[in-house]
Amino acid sequence: MKRARQKVALENEVPQTSQMNKKQKTCSHESALDESDFHASLDWGSLPHHVILRIFQFLPLVDRARASSVCRRWNEVFHIPDLWRKFEFELSQPATSYLKSTHPDLIQQIIKRHADHLQYVSFKVDSSTESAEAACDILSQLVNCSIKTLGLISTAKPSFMNVSKAHFASALTVVFVNSKSLSSIKIDDTPLDDPSLKVLVANNSDTLKLLKVSSCPHVSPAGVLCVADQCHGLKELALNYYILSDELLLALSSEKHVDLEHLRIDVVSENPGQVQFHTIKKQSWDAFVKHSPKVNIVMYFFLYEEEFDAFFREETPVTHLYFGRAVSKAMLGRIGLNCPRLIELVVCANGLQPLDDELIQIAQRCKNLTAMGLGECEVTCRGFIEFVKMCGGRLTQLSIMEEVLIPDNDYSLDRLHLEVSKHLGRMWFPDMMPTW
Repeated sequence: MKRARQKVALENEVPQTSQMNKKQKTCSHESALDESDFHASLDWGSLPHHVILRIFQFLPLVDRARASSVCRRWNEVFHIPDLWRKFEFELSQPATSYLKSTHPDLIQQIIKRHADHLQYVSFKVDSSTESAEAACDILSQLVNCSIKTLGLISTAKPSFMNVSKAHFASALTVVFVNSKSLSSIKIDDTPLDDPSLKVLVANNSDTLKLLKVSSCPHVSPAGVLCVADQCHGLKELALNYYILSDELLLALSSEKHVDLEHLRIDVVSENPGQVQFHTIKKQSWDAFVKHSPKVNIVMYFFLYEEEFDAFFREETPVTHLYFGRAVSKAMLGRIGLNCPRLIELVVCANGLQPLDDELIQIAQRCKNLTAMGLGECEVTCRGFIEFVKMCGGRLTQLSIMEEVLIPDNDYSLDRLHLEVSKHLGRMWFPDMMPTW
């Protein structure tokens, strides 16, 4: 009797399971149909304007032009003024070849309709002369523009340096003369010269706030001083160390100059042992900081070890230091002694000698230090904890590769992170090199 009941129950369950499978198959089939119907019925031309605009904002010029030919609605979005207020002309070789062969009048169309909308403009070129010349050609056409920020970006050298100086200066002059409201200019690795800067000043002296002219060999201290003399709103200046001099710092310290907020100095050498760097006197630095007491002085070093001799032998008011190549223990020792205003220090590489003493000295002397980064260096766990303990909770950024830290008899890496976290007042772990 009991077996009979079980048999009946099992027989009753079978149709239910079968029915459930049928429902699942039906639902799966309907789902597939719904998805295909969705793609079949989707009308890309009916997307809202703001969605299409957002898509277009991520596209380089050539792809924008292609997309604009999809339908009339997309072409309308292509000419919305907001799309052209901030734009980067990407002019790699394939892009410039496409523009020349397929749409020779594309740039003319854009400039004709949107020159007065372009406000935040940059040109990104590769190492080819063709790309740089294409950028100059476009600059030459910006007659009716109201550009506020201009950037010329070279992804690899020589690019703009291969363009004739006259061609480059002529193209840039068009923008300098016609914009009248330039506030930010970043033009690195170009044949920019002093006469061009004079044109800039003559037309944009009331609006210019940032000038970045690193690796511009035709710009002299006189050209930089011309800008500083006339542009009374100038707050940020970036240049190469070869332009910096005692005379320039003293001139920037005179009463007629505004207080600078940022001075960035690139110290670069590409030929080891062939460049001898001059020394800036302490009196010149002191005068500059007295005139602009809140200024951030940022120095980027790309030197070989034998070329550091001229730096930090006297007190220097640098606030941010970045070393892109190996730097010696002796040099880091000088920083601890002579850089009391230091806020941030990043060392990409050092030798195989522990930097315990140098870090502890930096912690003792650099009372404003809030950020530290160490790459291919060595520090014992005990020395590192002593450094953190002395700096206390003021270290808001602490980026140390795990390979930098050497376990010792007092601390393992596991105990290290707990001890460091305690002194920082927050959880901290060393950075780890990705394994993929």
